[in-house]
Amino acid sequence: MHSLVNLEVPNGAVAVHWFEQSTFAVKDSHGTVVQIDPYFPHDRPADRFIYTEPPLDESQLPTDYVLLTHNHADHTWPESINRIHNTSPEVRCVGPEESIAQVLSDTDVDADHTTTIHAGESSGLGTLTVHAIYAKPPDGHPDADIAPPDVTHLGYIIKADGVTLYFSGDPINTFADHDELVNAVAAHNPDIGFLTNHPTEGEFPFYDGCVKMAQRIGLKHAVPSHRSCFVTRDYDPDEWAGQFPADGPQPLIIPRNSHIIYPS
Repeated sequence: MHSLVNLEVPNGAVAVHWFEQSTFAVKDSHGTVVQIDPYFPHDRPADRFIYTEPPLDESQLPTDYVLLTHNHADHTWPESINRIHNTSPEVRCVGPEESIAQVLSDTDVDADHTTTIHAGESSGLGTLTVHAIYAKPPDGHPDADIAPPDVTHLGYIIKADGVTLYFSGDPINTFADHDELVNAVAAHNPDIGFLTNHPTEGEFPFYDGCVKMAQRIGLKHAVPSHRSCFVTRDYDPDEWAGQFPADGPQPLIIPRNSHIIYPS
């Protein structure tokens, strides 16, 4: 079984396992397990994927909830969701309407085990609570020549045992310049954020934009995500961490396919 299964999580803390890309599993002290954007394709050609073996055999991690940020293949992957469902038939999938439509179309998960969530809404995930916020505004950012996104892009605040986690999804490049996006996250006073960024790829915040994003949200700790998966979209997390000032937020790098207990 996966290492999370028998992991004892202390009261007042949460375990976060990062697999690769933007795929996480969260486990609280009550044993609730949530997978976020599970992406474990089995067909992994070496010219596209850094690792030719997926970081998880889905049958080894019973899961209560699947949380989806948006309907792009590396965030809503029916193949993995179906294998999770085969292991955990009662798993509930929560996400924006496009992701849930694909789950219902391309997996064996039925409508009774799905929840469509919109920005500004909250949902219970067993002993956890999730709050949805926009990662990209529906209108894009015309002044920055950024078109509206092709699908709904959400980020999530997860509250568990007094710990507040923020998963950014794929945020707009100019996230830190949008008061309405920043304030929607900052209102929850998140402790730690798991942030998609890239040094050159303009869909997401660049390093400096990611730092500004973390500062404006008021994070204590920031973790880089959306990496260590695709050959052409990887970046150096140490280089990212080096952009943060000494007075915080504190960068925290999780090695691929490992977990942290937060706070430790």
